[in-house]
Amino acid sequence: MTYDAVLFDFDGVVVESPSSQRLSAALGRTYEQLGRSEPATETLQALLRGDFESIAERCRSLGIETNAFCAQAAREMVRAQCEEVERGLRSAYDDVTAVRSLELPLGIVSDNHPTVVSTLLDRFGLRSLFETVYGCPLSPEGLARRKPDPTNIETAMDSLEAESALYIGDRAVDVRAADNAGIDSVLLSRSDGDERVEADIDPTYHLPSLSQLPSVLE
Repeated sequence: MTYDAVLFDFDGVVVESPSSQRLSAALGRTYEQLGRSEPATETLQALLRGDFESIAERCRSLGIETNAFCAQAAREMVRAQCEEVERGLRSAYDDVTAVRSLELPLGIVSDNHPTVVSTLLDRFGLRSLFETVYGCPLSPEGLARRKPDPTNIETAMDSLEAESALYIGDRAVDVRAADNAGIDSVLLSRSDGDERVEADIDPTYHLPSLSQLPSVLE
C-alpha cells in the first residue's frame, strides 16, 4: 500500500503517557481553585474519555459553571504535564529516531491538549518533523473531536493534501478512529500482552516499535 502521509498519535507513541496520578492531582487543584471538595474518580475518567455531558452534569451538581471548570482544568493539566517533562519524569521514546528517516509528510493527531503537544514537541526537538499538529482543547468542541471521531484525522489529511494516510496509535480507539476515517492503521504495542488491545479491532499492522515503521512504508 502506498501512502501520501503518516499520522501519529502522541501520548504512548511519540512521548511517554502522562501519569494518571499527576492528572488526578491537577484535577484536585482545579476543584480547590473553584472552592469545591476533592473530585470523584469518575470526573477524571470523564475528562480522559472526552465525555462532556458527564462533566457538565457533575458541574451542575456542584454548582460550578462548566466553561469555568473546563478552563481551570485545562490550565492545571497543561501545567502538570509540562512540569513532568521539566522534572525528567516523562520523555520521548528512543524509537522516535526512526521517524526522522521517513520521507512522507508527517502529522500529529492527539487527544491531548494542543498546548501540551506543541510544548513537548519543542522540548524534545521534534517539532520540525511534523508539518501539522492537532490536539483537543478542553472544550465542548474539542472534546467532541476526540477519537474515535475521525474529524481531526481528516482535517490533518486535508492540511497535508493527502488522499491516503497511515495512522499510528497505541490504543484500540486509535484503530477505530482510523477505520472511521477510512484509512489504514498501525497498532503499536511496546510490550507483550498490552491490556489495552481489544479483540474486536483489526489494525492493518501490529508493530512492537516505531523502528519497524520504515519497513512497512517501503
